[in-house]
Amino acid sequence: MVPRPRALAALLGPLLVLNLSARPASAQTPGVTATRPMEDLIRRRRESSNVAIALHDTAGFAAILAEGLFVVSSTSAHDASKREHVRSMAEWFAARPDVTYRRTPASVRVFDAWGMASESGSWVGSWTEADGKVVIGGSYFAKWRYRGGDWFVESETYVPEHCTGSVYCSRVP
Repeated sequence: MVPRPRALAALLGPLLVLNLSARPASAQTPGVTATRPMEDLIRRRRESSNVAIALHDTAGFAAILAEGLFVVSSTSAHDASKREHVRSMAEWFAARPDVTYRRTPASVRVFDAWGMASESGSWVGSWTEADGKVVIGGSYFAKWRYRGGDWFVESETYVPEHCTGSVYCSRVP
């Protein structure tokens, strides 16, 4: 018996709908998407912060930070607000004229449903001490929040994994 076109459509219709709504494998983790435009926006905001740090531009650096920011530095010092963290960075800029930090994201994952994202990667900082050039770096993790049409860092944690060039590196915080 050969199925009639109408009967065939009734049988295949739900399968066609299922197939059309299938998501790519990269987007199948519940709630986590590979929303490339949002990932790219976060990466661009991170780069703008890197540039601001290189220029010692505290306003540019502060532009990506949420008001309720919480930071754990590589020395385990804590900054519990945007204002406190910007003040800390301004003090570093004043005390170390050649200080620079660069964060390089390896992964950015966006949870669209809640307007949150994670960023992880590597960081490196450098500056000159009286006894030599410090080069320090390691891994970092940042939590981002989408508010008012843009992404802001809510928290950052920096873990040191290497330090060379000065007695600074031999002092355990």
